[in-house]
Amino acid sequence: MRAPARSPHTGLPRAQSGPNPQHLLATILGEYLDSADADLPSAAVVAVLREFGISDTSARAALSRLTRRGLVAARRPGRPAVYHLTPAAIARHRSRMDQFLTFGARPPRWTGEWTVAAFSLPETSEAQRVRQAQRHEVRKALGALGLVRLYDSMWIKPGDDRARVDRALRDVLGDLGAARWSVMSARFDDEAGPHGPTAAYDLDGLAAAYSAFIGRYAPLLDAVRVGRVGAAEALVARTSVMDSWRTFADTDPDLPDHLLPAPWPRREARELFLEIHSALGPLAQARLVEITEPHWPDAASWITHFRHRD
Repeated sequence: MRAPARSPHTGLPRAQSGPNPQHLLATILGEYLDSADADLPSAAVVAVLREFGISDTSARAALSRLTRRGLVAARRPGRPAVYHLTPAAIARHRSRMDQFLTFGARPPRWTGEWTVAAFSLPETSEAQRVRQAQRHEVRKALGALGLVRLYDSMWIKPGDDRARVDRALRDVLGDLGAARWSVMSARFDDEAGPHGPTAAYDLDGLAAAYSAFIGRYAPLLDAVRVGRVGAAEALVARTSVMDSWRTFADTDPDLPDHLLPAPWPRREARELFLEIHSALGPLAQARLVEITEPHWPDAASWITHFRHRD
């Protein structure tokens, strides 16, 4: 799969190399469609993903996978195939987009409390492989809730999230008689010390990732401000900056300011992202209509773009 080349006139970033077609399609649908009533021809989907260097075969496979996941559904059988977003998918997209766009807007309310989870899965020689798989499932469940490992089987996250964490552990370990777990709220005397909770986070690496994001997209922001980004480039550029930003909403623990190294680059990165995302919205929408109208005459009636609400 090959992403479109950089424009020789604007020096805009190309789409991330080797984009996952299923992930990319879900992002685009979440950004530009918000109605379950819209009839979406499969040919229009193929045309959109072709803009990102995705082959027609991979585009159809991505659409099929989203259908199996229940994010899109077939409107009617036969050829040409026509799909629509499901109401559940629209609600999920809106929630996730709000999460991405509001992340980092204000410091978290801080009470000094941390959620601490500990678990034990006794090892036995005959069941070692099974135990390793169960341990992996526990770590996966805790990671999905934003916890990180402080010590061996002790995981933490800022704030009080005991109820959700306990439910997650119960779902994974509840049927295992030998399993033990505990979820509690704790305060640390030396939060920022070498043995305190912040030692579980790679804050230097996170700061470097924010700085790299700024360095990558600063030329795009300059081009946006002087009007050098046209509709033909805006869709890929806007999707690229969103795809890069959204990883921070999923990986940044959003620690309170007093636990972060100074200067902390997230605010600058967020302001850069929002300005690009907002400015390119109408242009990306216009490009999407242009791409899909040959296959979807009603495209202009349904395609929109997600806007940031302060």
